[in-house]
Amino acid sequence: MVEHGDIRVVHRGGSKINFREPVITNDSRFLLCVSGECVKVFSTSTEECVHDLRGHTDLVTGVLLKPSNHLQVYSCSADGTVRLWDFTDGILIKTYTIGYPVYSIYASANHEGVIFIVTHTLSDKRSELFQLVAVHLPQSGDQLVEAGELSAVLNDVSSNPSSIVFGKGGEYIASAKGLQLEVFFFKKQKSYRFSLKEDNKKGGKNTFTCVACHQKDDCIATGHEDGKIRLWRNFNHKKEYTYSTLHWHHSAVSSLCFTPEGTNLLSGGLESVLVQWRYNQESQRDFLPRLGSAITHIAVSPDGALFCTSHSDNKITIIQSCVKVSAVIQGLVKGESVRTDLMVDPRSKSLVLNGKPGHLQFYSLQRDKLLYNLDIVQQEYIHESGLEQFEVVKAAFDASGNWLATVEERKQKVAELEFNLKLWAFDEQTQSFVLNTTISAPHEARITAMCFCQATDSPTTMLVSTSKDGHFKAWQLTAPAHTEDEGPSWSCDFVGAYHGLVPECCCFSADGSLLAVSFQEVVTVWSPTSWELLTTLSQPPKAIRDLCFGRLSCSKYLLGTTASDLLCCWNLLTCSLEWSTSMDVSLLLADPLTENMAAFCCQAGSTDLFVFKPSEPRPVFSLKAVCSGKVTRAIFAPREQMLECCEESSQWLNCSQLYFLTQYMDLMTFTTKAEEDRLMASSKQLVIDGSVAMTPFYLLLGKHRQQENEDPLSDLSAERTAPLQSSAALKELLQTPAHVLPSTAFLCSIFVQSLLISVTDAREENKQAEEEMDSEKEEEDSDEELEYSNPRPEQALVGESAAPALTKVQLRELRRVKKLDHSWLAGLLHS
Repeated sequence: MVEHGDIRVVHRGGSKINFREPVITNDSRFLLCVSGECVKVFSTSTEECVHDLRGHTDLVTGVLLKPSNHLQVYSCSADGTVRLWDFTDGILIKTYTIGYPVYSIYASANHEGVIFIVTHTLSDKRSELFQLVAVHLPQSGDQLVEAGELSAVLNDVSSNPSSIVFGKGGEYIASAKGLQLEVFFFKKQKSYRFSLKEDNKKGGKNTFTCVACHQKDDCIATGHEDGKIRLWRNFNHKKEYTYSTLHWHHSAVSSLCFTPEGTNLLSGGLESVLVQWRYNQESQRDFLPRLGSAITHIAVSPDGALFCTSHSDNKITIIQSCVKVSAVIQGLVKGESVRTDLMVDPRSKSLVLNGKPGHLQFYSLQRDKLLYNLDIVQQEYIHESGLEQFEVVKAAFDASGNWLATVEERKQKVAELEFNLKLWAFDEQTQSFVLNTTISAPHEARITAMCFCQATDSPTTMLVSTSKDGHFKAWQLTAPAHTEDEGPSWSCDFVGAYHGLVPECCCFSADGSLLAVSFQEVVTVWSPTSWELLTTLSQPPKAIRDLCFGRLSCSKYLLGTTASDLLCCWNLLTCSLEWSTSMDVSLLLADPLTENMAAFCCQAGSTDLFVFKPSEPRPVFSLKAVCSGKVTRAIFAPREQMLECCEESSQWLNCSQLYFLTQYMDLMTFTTKAEEDRLMASSKQLVIDGSVAMTPFYLLLGKHRQQENEDPLSDLSAERTAPLQSSAALKELLQTPAHVLPSTAFLCSIFVQSLLISVTDAREENKQAEEEMDSEKEEEDSDEELEYSNPRPEQALVGESAAPALTKVQLRELRRVKKLDHSWLAGLLHS
């Protein structure tokens, strides 16, 4: 067993964008949100990701605009650092080392050079007690700075960022936890605490869930578990405080936010409705309903022009002043569980799994963006607890991506189960899947597994499903029986069974010549062409949980895991057990592009990873405790660009990337240091958003960058015309407003260079002149030879007029005239 520190587990692609409250920039053009180990910068107009701010080595837990510079932003992370970024260019400016995991970050204009963070109680990093700490940021020119001056502000606070907020420009800070509200005044250096009873007379739960402060008045709004909102006033005196109660939400209030001018209070919760309360006129409310899913966070732009709401389905909705939805940024939809396996669409190379209820989502891992949702159930989803509705539980693609098979089921009562098998054909015109065949009750009991024959050269398309009824069925695509039929459809080609045992899983070999079906503790191998039972493998003592054929040079091996914590490898040429080992494998899968296989093993409450080849006893790679809990969903996804790792321990990541889902529905992957360095380098490149105005200054610098990147040998013609272009460059320079110009030294060098003719160009002209002189000399020599070869006048034939001899100058002029382009003359004659 070998462990390698060069490979580590990261949140990369499909990370939560609703983990923390997003931030809208001062000009409302960009939206920033945390996403795994980076901060994503989205355009509010195009919904596209403009930058990935990468640099943290652990989960990013907060993002905050710098109060003194609206073009810079802070980010904090569990890696114990706070980083300062220029988000317009995607450049890391400074890293402050805190030394403790940071769970949220706050700042105010009243506290210059100080940020406030929530971290563990400093005496014990493992403690569940958190405190609010003021961090004095050192003024240093170094990029990496250690911020060692920490001072505690509030003890025993909540780690939820929505529970702490600055009030009235930073005069005080309010913190809510459990049933207690604490307000700390910086000027007095004194705090006041206000407590509520656990339940009121009507049975409502008074636990605090979120808090917001008015920007101009002494007013604190708090949300509670019973859906009530309380507005606190006079809280600077312990005994004279008052509060009024607002109630519309029927469940817990998840987020509160005042607008910048303080005229409105926004609230949201499970109802998927954004509620706008008029300040001091709370009886007047406005609603923006049907936002799709429960609201988790609310944010407002500093100018009040845009609102945005984060939702439980990993979505951010951008709203124009609580009137209409202007943009939707959709991340990977993550529910409470994923019933289908993780799949890769062979056409789009996107990740496919359960999405919205009754849907499959197609998610681009390369672009980290949802492509589209495919409605499988095709029924309206009703948001009602306890109501049983159809769910997509199984899905599979064929090798070419032309066919998709899905299984949907609904359990209405204990003894009643309703399920359908659907086959979907890919439509080239709509570039989506269209329902081709629906098979109601394809088996007499629940379907346990389903797989396509993945052989690309197979003459027929075949699907196999196994069921609790003790049978497996082979479904085959058949041509229409009559010419008037629209197209091919699916029908049952074979029904198989083995001694009344229940089949649990099935798998085709890579070339499609073998089908393995496990019947409890027996593995059966069938020929799909003749449906002959070729052999049985019954070595393990308990039921088989996973079956997987080897690939490429390891195609003669069949691997399986058992309920008795065994990993077995059979040799299909000898029909005997090649090797076995005692491992509690929760998931076994093969890389379709290499011989490598991955086994996730659950041990001591965490999951270990082993990557190996069936033909070798030694693992290629192993890593302990990749995550807590059990991994039951994973996939090898092909890379767009292959890596070039030379180390043996990293070569298994060259062709494919391994993704897996944790028990908390986080999509994780493995990365190497070389890949991280490449991503860091690409993220530092300046990306111009499509909405950026094409100013003369931008055009001037854009031309200069293009000239630097282009090959100088191919730019001779452009350099020769430099004196002609200098007037245009001067015009652009003079028309640019002075307040956006960079330093004069920078512009001067560009302008002077545009006026100069390169040395290479002068050499080329000298060389060309020499070549012309040589050619003229050769022409003179050839002219003399022609002159000597011309017949004399007296030697001309009788009856022919003798033509006068041409001089050397006339011959040279004649050759030059012949080389001229006379096409313009032909155009005049035809006209």
